[in-house]
Amino acid sequence: MLCGERRRIQRAGRSDAVVYAMQAMRKTVGASSHSPSPEPARAVDELDVADAAHVFVTSEEDGHPIENAFDLSRGPGGTQWVASTHGPQTLTLAFDVRQSIRAVTLEVEETAATRTQELELARSRDGGAKFETVLRQEFTFSPAGATFERERWALDGSAVTHLRLVIRPDKGGGGRDDGHRARLTSFVVEASPASA
Repeated sequence: MLCGERRRIQRAGRSDAVVYAMQAMRKTVGASSHSPSPEPARAVDELDVADAAHVFVTSEEDGHPIENAFDLSRGPGGTQWVASTHGPQTLTLAFDVRQSIRAVTLEVEETAATRTQELELARSRDGGAKFETVLRQEFTFSPAGATFERERWALDGSAVTHLRLVIRPDKGGGGRDDGHRARLTSFVVEASPASA
């Protein structure tokens, strides 16, 4: 609905035609008169992955694309990437230019299942030909207790061409496919361009 100030507009060639134009109102329905919260912004040293890398992912569920892991909707209740297939999933960032990686932050939320997930982060400095494992971390989710994991790992990662994250969604399943799928709420890379 348009409302607000009316402006008289004269149409070209017709001095007798008058049209009133309405400006669109900015509004929020069902909220107080306080200003809405500003949109979240990336930190100065946070890499905008969509602009800086090609993302390779094993699979993605309709409605939960990999883009969700790199958006600004973070924390419990944030958007998620969810794998469309069970079992281990690989997510690889192939950077357009070498990066100096200072830290990686990962968030995962699981409210429905008890499972032990393993995350393995590796980097490549040679165009993806060889990867070096930087760290491996396990976390056990439980609907009655721990439902959200946030890990920030400081890295000494100069001249990185690729980052690879392998997610094993249920390490405790003894290799069985118990129907658990990998999910990721956010994947944040703190970096600055590195020299070749």
